[in-house]
Amino acid sequence: MIDLHTHVLPGVDDGSPNQENSVRVLERMVADGVTELACTPHLKASRAPQAPVAEHTALLESLRAAAPPGIKLHRGFEIMLDCVDCDLSDPALAIAGTKTVLVEFPRGPLPLDATDQLLRLRTQGLRPLIAHPERYRGISFDKLYIWRDLGAVLQGDALMLLSSGKKADFSRKMLELGLMDILASDNHGDRRSLQTVRLWLSELGGEKQTRILTQLNPAHLLAGEALVPVPPLKERRGIWQRLTQLFSRTPDPEEVTDV
Repeated sequence: MIDLHTHVLPGVDDGSPNQENSVRVLERMVADGVTELACTPHLKASRAPQAPVAEHTALLESLRAAAPPGIKLHRGFEIMLDCVDCDLSDPALAIAGTKTVLVEFPRGPLPLDATDQLLRLRTQGLRPLIAHPERYRGISFDKLYIWRDLGAVLQGDALMLLSSGKKADFSRKMLELGLMDILASDNHGDRRSLQTVRLWLSELGGEKQTRILTQLNPAHLLAGEALVPVPPLKERRGIWQRLTQLFSRTPDPEEVTDV
């Protein structure tokens, strides 16, 4: 599996506090079958010209040297779109030097110009990878279709699929509609992993969807290739709810703090 949204670069944001913890996280991920991972610390778009690229590169090299064998680490940022007309074209801001930038919107109501912001990124030659779209207040399926038409990629939060509440319901509906392109853990130096949701999806008969969401599409994104459409995964006789109760341990991914 390939996980393109994590906060395991040590000591730079609200993620992993130190390298020792980051190595433990990477060891668990390797055991789960993760072969590639992007370190994507938080960054505000308004601060993009001052992004600590050199500092993060040094930390990443140190983490690579300490990481267990069998996992490849990529550089990137999770960029908060907090300004209008921000220039994110510097390759150092993208994931693994590609044309793909992992972006998120501020907490609270979805900005009225959210679609325009994504369009501006497209005019910069960038492919927006939208982090956890199910979390944004005011999001709708119609808007996700529009974002898709603009060339944006929708990255679901793996743990949200196993959670409860309106955001989780929206996330699972995205799967039903074939509106999710990629899954990521959004690990913050804790136990969040793609493995649990992979098992959950397998129980639903979603082996094909799982392979596309966690392997093929992340690999295509890193290679700058077109993504594979994810077939809709339909609910079957309430099995979603039963499996969610079986696998879920936390009510909301944003509340996970276990290190």
